[in-house]
Formats: sequence, structure tokens, C-alpha cells
Amino acid sequence: MTKPILVNVTEEIVQGLVRFLLQGPDYQTFCNCDYCQMTICADALNHLPTYYVSSIDARENAYITLKTPQQIELINKKIIIAIHTVGKKPNHNQ
Repeated sequence: MTKPILVNVTEEIVQGLVRFLLQGPDYQTFCNCDYCQMTICADALNHLPTYYVSSIDARENAYITLKTPQQIELINKKIIIAIHTVGKKPNHNQ
């Protein structure tokens, strides 16, 4: 039997999308330091439902559930709002 895990799959997806979006041409003017990336992730995750799993198989099934066009659209909307929120008022010394 494999060791159980505790993973918020929504968090994994959000972190990947935040990194991807901040590298794109639409968000080049926004700070993409580690602190801002984590603040953006935290803000977006506070507005999204969590999806915890406790096994690798459940994690893969969760990815299938969360990567539907409707779910990705919702996640992207929350991330974009968070990027703009943090971008207007970054809370760190640059």
C-alpha cells in the first residue's frame, strides 16, 4: 500500500497557472517575484473551492474533474482578479 498524501489539487493547479500567466505577454508589467506569486495564489485560492485528496489515484481523478473548461475558466477568472488586486498594491519592498 502506498503512503497516504494530503494534497489540495486546486492549489497545485492555481500555482501552475499563476506562474504561466505571469510569464505571458499580458502580465509583463506585473511583479512576478516569489512573494507576489504566493500572494496572488493565496488571494485566488481564498475565492475558490478546495479539492483535497489523500492518494495519488484520487489526485489524478481530481485533475480530470478540475480541468474541465468550466472549472479552468472559473480558476482563471479568480487568478486574473488576484493578479490585478496584488498588482495595484504589492505588499513588499521591490
